[in-house]
Amino acid sequence: MKIWANSGDSHLVEPDDLFTTSLPAELADRMPRSVKDDDGTHETLYVDGQEIRRRMPRGAAALKDDQGLSVYERAPGANDMVQRLFDLDGEGIWAELVFPSIGIWMSSIQDPKLLSAGCAAINDWAIEYQRYSERYVCTATIPLLDAEHGVAEVHRAAGLGFKAAYLSVTPGLGALDWNYDIWEPLWAALEETGLVIAFHIGTEAHDASTMHGAYFRGPGGALINYMETTYGGQRAITKMISSGVFDRHPGLKAMVSEGGATWGPFVADRLDEAYRQHSSMVRPQLRRLPSEYLYENVYASFQHDRSAVQAMTAMGWRNVCWGSDYPHIEGTFGHTQKTLHELFDGVDEASVRRMTVGTFEELFPHVPPAPANGTE
Repeated sequence: MKIWANSGDSHLVEPDDLFTTSLPAELADRMPRSVKDDDGTHETLYVDGQEIRRRMPRGAAALKDDQGLSVYERAPGANDMVQRLFDLDGEGIWAELVFPSIGIWMSSIQDPKLLSAGCAAINDWAIEYQRYSERYVCTATIPLLDAEHGVAEVHRAAGLGFKAAYLSVTPGLGALDWNYDIWEPLWAALEETGLVIAFHIGTEAHDASTMHGAYFRGPGGALINYMETTYGGQRAITKMISSGVFDRHPGLKAMVSEGGATWGPFVADRLDEAYRQHSSMVRPQLRRLPSEYLYENVYASFQHDRSAVQAMTAMGWRNVCWGSDYPHIEGTFGHTQKTLHELFDGVDEASVRRMTVGTFEELFPHVPPAPANGTE
């Protein structure tokens, strides 16, 4: 039986000429771009005058899957809004929450005006996907060096028709973190417009002078670094809850994509423990337990994690959503149905529906309903 699912984590692939065709040359030259060595062993990322050099995993194989196919060969709709729907239909994916790709590096730009111009260019391009099909829920890339520019783009994005706002898990370089009052106008604008906050893991701002392509080196570095990327989303949510963001703005909804989901109940318990046992040091005081905000206002997408199913069925966190990570190599393209059956066969029907389509529909009720399971 074909299982249909919405994806809480997918990506657009920006065209190479996006910035050169939409911005003046002096701005376009400072936008993020990736240049890979001919032998595929290293990549150089150019961002606002910075050069970030990093090793590519498995050398040239990083650009291809195990069958030797490139991203575009294995997922021909990766940067084609028409073909993409055929890819999704074949996989049994109905609607997608769609993040940028190279745009994720916008958080490392240090010039507020340059950042705003780049975000606007990405958003003007990405909204055309959403206008083509309601199955695409594209995220608006928000500039986050200061609240003023962020608020302006939130309102502009809402006017364009965006339903979600992509925020990096930390604000821009040199900006105060999410638990500071400086961001209060941003939270107010997001609540007013109804845009869902969409965090994507691994999107911390980087400074080339302190970042050399990895958080950790030495034995086990690849696994350690992969684990490290997951924590950013948890930290962002913890900062929002602890500083009272959801207390002041109960209408906000926040999704953490590609970071698994089992962390939710753990973070909820840990925050409650701190709130009760160390109450004399807690500032600000909240009107409810921290766990209540997490269970009501926070959502998470997972990909292959078997334990994420238990986060909902056994631990009671209902805001769990599956995600495909299309079209990335580590995603499920080519084996989505196999993955969905391995995750959900034997799970009760109501829970399966919640994780595959219901959670997504709750966040984005404008999306047409997915086909019934078992239909093509």
